[in-house]
Amino acid sequence: MTAVKEVVRRPLGHFAERSIAGLVAVVGAGVAFGLLLMLVRFRWSPLQHADHAAAEWFNGLVAPHHALVTVLQAITDLGGRPVLIWLVSVAVLGLLIRKQSRLAVYLIITGVGGLILDPSLKTLVGRLRPVVDVPLASAPGNSFPSGHALGSFVAYGAILLVFLPAMAPRWRRPAIAVAAVLVALIGLTRIALGVHFVSDVLGGWLLGAAWLGVTAYAFRLWRRERGRPVPPLTEGLEPEAGRDIAPAPAEERVLEHPRSAVAELLVGWVLVFGALYAFGMFVSYHAKDTFFGTLDTGVPRWFADRHTAASTDLSWWWSKFGDTHAILLVSLVFCPLVLAVWRRWRPVLFVALAMFGELTLFLASARAVDRPRPPVENLDGQMPTSSFPSGHIAATICLWLAIALIVFPRTDRWWRWLFVAAAVVMPVGVAVSRMYRGMHHPTDFMGAILLSALWIGLLYWVIRPNADLAEGNRPAIESEQVDELDDELATAGRPD
Repeated sequence: MTAVKEVVRRPLGHFAERSIAGLVAVVGAGVAFGLLLMLVRFRWSPLQHADHAAAEWFNGLVAPHHALVTVLQAITDLGGRPVLIWLVSVAVLGLLIRKQSRLAVYLIITGVGGLILDPSLKTLVGRLRPVVDVPLASAPGNSFPSGHALGSFVAYGAILLVFLPAMAPRWRRPAIAVAAVLVALIGLTRIALGVHFVSDVLGGWLLGAAWLGVTAYAFRLWRRERGRPVPPLTEGLEPEAGRDIAPAPAEERVLEHPRSAVAELLVGWVLVFGALYAFGMFVSYHAKDTFFGTLDTGVPRWFADRHTAASTDLSWWWSKFGDTHAILLVSLVFCPLVLAVWRRWRPVLFVALAMFGELTLFLASARAVDRPRPPVENLDGQMPTSSFPSGHIAATICLWLAIALIVFPRTDRWWRWLFVAAAVVMPVGVAVSRMYRGMHHPTDFMGAILLSALWIGLLYWVIRPNADLAEGNRPAIESEQVDELDDELATAGRPD
């Protein structure tokens, strides 16, 4: 009996020790933040002097190097609200699809808390941003604490705690180190770009550590109250969910013969480029007296003669559906959802290669053909690339065609036809808008179709993105259970 009691007491004792240590760390971070806030709020002279001196030193160090500024801006964007909200939202939806509502609620509460703390404390303190000799970036609102430092600490830390159990034990410490380095770099970029003082970033980190610690501690208390074991945080919040939240737990290898697949794709890329180059040179410089030449002359002029204010605004919006930001956004939403529902990397690889191949083929053929824009008013102004083929149209075709090829055979629901319709409507709308705006000839549209058809056809033959269907793979949500996702979303916040 004594032995049994000892076995029961041991994990409780370990939890108490870890809880006390963790609570001390959380309280320490909170107290340190409170002290720093008071020093900033009452404008303590030594801190103000050190902050301004550091801001001037970083500005003098970074401003002369434009390449370094570009790198810093790219890193700082990883801590911005658009990226963090996307990360947390996709993670929450993926967890709900995998029926991990507790972890989803944890992410929601932690993320929303960070969003609330940042602007409210900025308003309370009312500190102005640094004024440097050479402004490198701009940011709205007040300065203390740094929203990027706070948000990145909370978002990346919470996502790491949730998904640690999905990693092999040997990768957990490196993952923690990578997340810590990323958060540190984001904070340093805010100082180097001159939009925050050092104390702003320190305040963001301390507040982020305190809030993340409070939510993690509350989650662990909830587990203990329900009689569940409470492991160290280095094992994640819910270790038993590891297999359920793993990206592809049953997929042994993405491709059966990766070397031959790479060779086939390289050879295919060269052949597709050759076909694009041949067609592009013909329609650009040798088709003047042919049907293609007549089409390329008449259509841009026909559109130019019918410009109206309303149509021009509409064409601008349609054109945006094919630009890099829109294509990237759709890809970054679709791919994680595919991974969450079907638990396979191969469809994700198919989409990623579709977009990468389209981009490289477009850039290479545009540079080789070097076709001038139509001789009408170019509403988008001077562009860095030439006219053939249309990158907007090719990217739109490749993206929506790849999505339709993945979704359509994987469900028997009526809404699969929406993806087929999108694969037609989206490229046509973008094509009409690009020609209306005088940015492309009709044969540039044909070149985009040629690029997309050949490249997607090659990828489908080599990658076989739906091969798992033949193996009997079923989605995390069956086709007849799709309507239940709304119920899962509605009940996610309810206690068990």
